[in-house]
Amino acid sequence: MPGQLTLLDAPSLWYRAFHGVPESVTAPDGSPVNAVRGTIDLVARIVRDTRPARLVACLDNDWRPAFRVAAVPSYKTHRLTEHGAEAEPESLAPQVAVLLEVFAAVGLAVVGVDGYEADDVLGTLSARETGAVDVVTGDRDLFQLIRDDGPVRVLYAVEKLAPYTEGTVAAKYGIPGTGYAEFAVLRGDPSDGLPGVKGVGAKTAAALVTRFGTVEAIVAALDDGTQDGFPAGARAKLEAARDYLDVA
Repeated sequence: MPGQLTLLDAPSLWYRAFHGVPESVTAPDGSPVNAVRGTIDLVARIVRDTRPARLVACLDNDWRPAFRVAAVPSYKTHRLTEHGAEAEPESLAPQVAVLLEVFAAVGLAVVGVDGYEADDVLGTLSARETGAVDVVTGDRDLFQLIRDDGPVRVLYAVEKLAPYTEGTVAAKYGIPGTGYAEFAVLRGDPSDGLPGVKGVGAKTAAALVTRFGTVEAIVAALDDGTQDGFPAGARAKLEAARDYLDVA
């Protein structure tokens, strides 16, 4: 079916709605529905403002996939309870169940895959699409999906659905517009427990991505003894982080 595809990072959106709308918003029985109200309002705004031809809500069937934990053990560890479950507000899970019923009632397509999180579904559907894609999220990790030749843009919920393109990413981070994933690997991302390279901050990460393009190219430059293009002290820090770079 032709026409713009809009992909919703549903867990990201309902978490933002939960924390952005007061819990005083309740159902007739008194139960909180702040996440339900906030999410539905946002989806309605997206439909009204962008008129997508196709709309898909992407879900976490596994919020912390085993293959990611095996690669980077610190992945999302700060979000674990003492029993190993995901730490989340007590009143949110019942609202998620209601939201899924609402999605079904209005005929909104919902996709989740066992063993994978919403990011994986978003990335797969975005990469397969040959036409225009909007990815709606409050998670900047999804900036890595942006490309002007799709085009794929991110409507960033943190900034009132501001549209992010390659130009926006380049202007904000000082990197090539498709280089956000490489930048995040080097700098790290505390929100996901991604440690980054010790001693490498945003400025150095941006310089490395601009010079080399990919983590693989940086590792190749370390292997062949290249000295040019490494900010002062960065080469030794990257050498010390080789194991991390190989998997991150």
